[in-house]
Amino acid sequence: MNNKSKILQMLALLAAIVIIAGGLLRVMQNNNSMSLSDYERLNTSQTPTESSEEITESQNGTENAENSSEPSTIADGQKENISDSSDGMTENLQNSGENSISLLTGASLNGISQTRVTYSEGFYYEEISDNLRRYITGISYPAEENPEPEISVDELRYVHIWHYDFDGNPAEGELICNEYIAQDLVEIFYELYRNEYQLEKVLLIEEYDGDDTASMEDNNTSCFHYRTLEESTRLSRHAYGLAVDINPFYNPYVTYESDGTEKISPAAAECYADRSVGFAYKIDENDLCYKLFTQHGFTWGGNWNNSKDYQHFQKSMP
Repeated sequence: MNNKSKILQMLALLAAIVIIAGGLLRVMQNNNSMSLSDYERLNTSQTPTESSEEITESQNGTENAENSSEPSTIADGQKENISDSSDGMTENLQNSGENSISLLTGASLNGISQTRVTYSEGFYYEEISDNLRRYITGISYPAEENPEPEISVDELRYVHIWHYDFDGNPAEGELICNEYIAQDLVEIFYELYRNEYQLEKVLLIEEYDGDDTASMEDNNTSCFHYRTLEESTRLSRHAYGLAVDINPFYNPYVTYESDGTEKISPAAAECYADRSVGFAYKIDENDLCYKLFTQHGFTWGGNWNNSKDYQHFQKSMP
């Protein structure tokens, strides 16, 4: 009897342990579980307005990322990264976008022409549009009421280039020239740019109201201007679009009077008339600009006998 009692007590104790253990397990499961009502409360704790705003912001962020590209111009960061090599230069000019909006007057007026001939990205020439013709008429090109000029607008070409300015930054430039030298110019200025040759400004003479002296004093590189030679009735080679003046303030035009005195143009550039002195932007026979222009068949005014035009390169038509 004693043994039976002990067994029954042990069975009762085991049953109690099982019941208690089962209760504890259910409590633990309930603490780690989520009821349907709990799930519903959690998912509806965010109001529809808040959810909509987050979705809208997410969509706007995606649209902003897709539309974040600005008009392709050469930015400061791109300017610093332009390579010395032609491949690097071409890549950066492609980033700038030949068809991007230009701040140059001539480029804006000429638009994108079907006659465009592109030598390299950003270096091209094309026919003069009606808008550009009207703009230059009465300034660099004779007004219609004047006697018929010796060159027609149809014989001229608009030239777009890139160059390094005096701060060492890439800048757009534009000229108008005779169609005969248009290909020469894009090739020459391309090589100057590739070698980071600095030109302070390359703008149409219209930016100076056709004042050649003002253009030279501002050190503006230019080409076409229908005008006569100083103190002469004979047309300049610029009148035919066959001459280019490069960094004219640092490379002045020097003529000699009968008494031996010098006349310097522009007058403010007198200190640069002495070519025995070394200084920046000086054109001589060792200069890259001289070498490129003469390789393309141009003659240099610095080699003239009766006067010295150190800024001037011209080419004769056959």
